[in-house]
Amino acid sequence: MFSEETLYSVALRHCPLIGDIIFRKLVGEVGSAKEVWDLSKSGLKNIYGIGKKISLEIGNPDHLDFAEKELKFCEKNNIKINLRHQNDLPAFLNECDDAPAILYQKGIYDPSLKPLSLVGTRNITSYGKHFIQDFLEEVKNKNIITVSGLALGVDTEVHQISLTNNIPTVAVLAHGFHTLYPSKNKKLAEKILEENGVLFSEFNSSQKPDRENFIQRNRVIAGLSPATIVVETAFGGGSISTATFALNYNREVFALPGRISDKYSQGCNQLIFQNKAGVISMISAMSEQLGFHGDSEKTGELFPRSEVRIHLSESQQNILNAIDKTQPISLDELSEKIETATYKILPDLLQLEISGYIKALSGRQYLAI
Repeated sequence: MFSEETLYSVALRHCPLIGDIIFRKLVGEVGSAKEVWDLSKSGLKNIYGIGKKISLEIGNPDHLDFAEKELKFCEKNNIKINLRHQNDLPAFLNECDDAPAILYQKGIYDPSLKPLSLVGTRNITSYGKHFIQDFLEEVKNKNIITVSGLALGVDTEVHQISLTNNIPTVAVLAHGFHTLYPSKNKKLAEKILEENGVLFSEFNSSQKPDRENFIQRNRVIAGLSPATIVVETAFGGGSISTATFALNYNREVFALPGRISDKYSQGCNQLIFQNKAGVISMISAMSEQLGFHGDSEKTGELFPRSEVRIHLSESQQNILNAIDKTQPISLDELSEKIETATYKILPDLLQLEISGYIKALSGRQYLAI
């Protein structure tokens, strides 16, 4: 059974023009959702910033009828209703000014675990898959819970590989629990719940996966964690909005660099270039930055060397083969050694550097890492 306060909170949030911030203001001024509901129109108008259009719908029995049906739906489907003003939200999300007033939940959320958000394009490449596999293998014993959006591509890979490594995972939905989008991931969502994971949504059972909901969903993904990793994304991809939310919340952002010619690395490279994200060069180094300390047998390379060669272009591989780990080589010497003009080498050198394969020294000299 849900409390009376839950009933009136759902009714109040269902009113047109009452979003999360207005909801918080009203409850903060009056004391509870029920008290707001019972307040006279004249009393509501006395609250700064609450005009006639907002106050007109408060007390409308249609919204209360909706709330009663919503609570029955949640009871039937084992959905928990978390209220922000009663401190029900996960701790990091609760710190965000624009956090959801109401967060619906299926499954178990363990607050003792360290949340980490990983996001990216629906068009994931083998490069992104290898990174997710290697990274989650590295941190699987670090008491973490991963967070993503259940979309196809990077999100799906994050949830699936988390489950493979016995890491609990959170899927944040862009719609109510009456449906599941994308439908291809219905079995994955069920598996998440079976493996002590959780599904979160700020949307009630009348709300479909409309386009605008995905941006809202992204702020919750960013808000749930102290750090967000952008695996792969194009310019202007949805993951850029997640990174922007994370930055606005003063959270850490990391991005996986890639070749400048690869469409789904360009957004990551741009985040790094703009100093909006830390570059991921070595998994062990990033793990340490995130506070996941401990004994590790990994060498610290982003991928094992044999895997790196698979992902480099022929020209990049030729350059890497010509650079020594102990003796620096100048740009001119490198040009002569591989018989390629310096202007053709520079883009590949930059890409090798941001990918963590070489180190640039003063005087345009380079060392392999």
